[in-house]
Amino acid sequence: MRVDVQGLTVRYGSVTAIDDMSFSLSGNKIYGLLGRNGSGKTSLMSALAGFRRPIGEVRVDGEPVFENPRTMQNVCLVRHSPDAADKGDRVRDVLNYGKAWRDSWDHAYALELAELFKIPLKGKVGELSLGRRSALGVVIGLAGRSPLTMLDESHLGMDTPTRYAFYDTLLHDFMAHPRTILISTHLIEELGSLLEEVVIIDQGRLVLQEDADTLRSRGTEVTGPASDVDEFTAGLTVLSHKSLGGTKAAMVYGALGDAQVIRARQLGLELGPIALQDLFVHLTEPVGGLR
Repeated sequence: MRVDVQGLTVRYGSVTAIDDMSFSLSGNKIYGLLGRNGSGKTSLMSALAGFRRPIGEVRVDGEPVFENPRTMQNVCLVRHSPDAADKGDRVRDVLNYGKAWRDSWDHAYALELAELFKIPLKGKVGELSLGRRSALGVVIGLAGRSPLTMLDESHLGMDTPTRYAFYDTLLHDFMAHPRTILISTHLIEELGSLLEEVVIIDQGRLVLQEDADTLRSRGTEVTGPASDVDEFTAGLTVLSHKSLGGTKAAMVYGALGDAQVIRARQLGLELGPIALQDLFVHLTEPVGGLR
């Protein structure tokens, strides 16, 4: 499903969480929504899910999402724990709610995921560990197979093996059932290989939206003798640098041209990629970031 946001503003009293934001998601991709704490990720996702009346426009497949039952049927937002679940509900009942509410729900798949994540069907939601409550939210998000599925840090309560199982499951199910998936996360390197496109926001504003591989190609780590690194990076945008003895490593932002690559080889410098997480950190630096 295509998502179009135009001039979106979200305010809580005197606090502006989203400030005149505009962007589009073309659909059938796994998008990463990245931002520091307090950047507005949850507020943005709530607006995309139709949880609040927007200032500006939020459209899904050309239709407004707020108070639009036809559009809302195709949108799912999963937060840290299942919103639909009362603590006294049993897991089996929660999954039955999903079957009753969503035409796209795959109940057999939901039961398969519950088994994969070791969620007891007879257990009560309030008695589940944090990790299993998080896993239950993921089950709802994946088994719902909503054309627009949003996961707001819903995997953070899981331990590492369970998160890795979730990543594998997400990718396999997306390949079998393509849809628009938007994931907000702080675990950028863990999820980085899944993300096709990245949306970075900071202080309620859009910093950039870009293909993940293109973004990675914009950063290069240059390593070698300090004097040669300084010569090579003169005039380039240096995000950071570190030195050990006479060796220096500098992270530069911006694609290098053929002539620059040749010059690096002449100087005996090593050129390597920058991790997506490092680029994110520097793109959202309060001081000196690239805005």
